Amino acid sequence: MKCPVLLVAMLLPLVGACSAPKISPPSLAPRAAEAIDPRLPVERALVERRLSGSVTARIADYLAAARAGEAAFRAMLGPAQRAAAAAGPAQSESWISAQQSLSALEAARAATPMALSDIDALAAAAVKANDGIGTSELAAIQAAAQEAAAIDQAQRREIDALNARIGS
Repeated sequence: MKCPVLLVAMLLPLVGACSAPKISPPSLAPRAAEAIDPRLPVERALVERRLSGSVTARIADYLAAARAGEAAFRAMLGPAQRAAAAAGPAQSESWISAQQSLSALEAARAATPMALSDIDALAAAAVKANDGIGTSELAAIQAAAQEAAAIDQAQRREIDALNARIGS
């Protein structure tokens, strides 16, 4: 009889320690931020500002880099296509040669995605520096981004086609 009493005396403090604390849970009512629909565009007036010479020069530099990447890519495309056409089964010498040509082609186009990234960064810098972007800046940056993106997408399609042909 002494054992059950001793056992109850030892367990009673443990049971008390396991009880839930007396705090109130947070409210599940909607918060103000939840009332904003994230799919709606944020209305912001465009700032009328002339396109600065430095922005124009930087856009021209970035487009020149994208075009140089395109020229380097086109110079390497023929040999890569020939190597891909001659590629044998996976792990063969001709397959390895085609893979190396494809890697060289990827390296040759590196300037194009970098230029596209630089154009995007230019837009972000303009927004940050001026708390907005001017309509002329926006139009020039969008036109440059479209041109660089078109070059990049065409190159990506060529590489994807070669990858499919090689079977990598």
